[in-house]
Amino acid sequence: MINEKIFSILDEPLKFRGYEIIKINYKKGPKRSTLQIFIERIDGKAITIDDCEKASKAASLLLDANDPISGEYNLEMSSPGIDRPLTRLKDFQNYIGFDAKISLKLPIEDRKNFSGIIANVQDNNVIIKSADGQNIESEIDFDNIHSAKLILTDRLIDHYKKTYENA
Repeated sequence: MINEKIFSILDEPLKFRGYEIIKINYKKGPKRSTLQIFIERIDGKAITIDDCEKASKAASLLLDANDPISGEYNLEMSSPGIDRPLTRLKDFQNYIGFDAKISLKLPIEDRKNFSGIIANVQDNNVIIKSADGQNIESEIDFDNIHSAKLILTDRLIDHYKKTYENA
């Protein structure tokens, strides 16, 4: 797939510059396509416009040299945002105690969608506790996760305010 090819081209060079790729979205358009790349700083500090500009320039040069996408496209480099996607096991580990929505590839307990509090990460499994007060825990194999993202809550906003104040 195109996203994997782009990741293989950009991953190491962006890490060398202090950035990790969180997610890549390629959207083919009728006239012009869009390549969105969400990054975060390896040092954990907040992404700035300058960071996006530096990463975008490096990515643009590498993509032009390797030409993984035919035709013209817009390159958009940005932060994953507060209600960020959770794409790596370490993302779930970093956000234990926060609310998330998870969509699965294959159903568990006749369900493909879960939402609740990330309770723990054990081995390759994410444990999510229902937020409805019933304290039901579901263990989800990370490899079965199709997509996941944090849910915007006051607690998450407060967490980011404290993180950026201390940055």
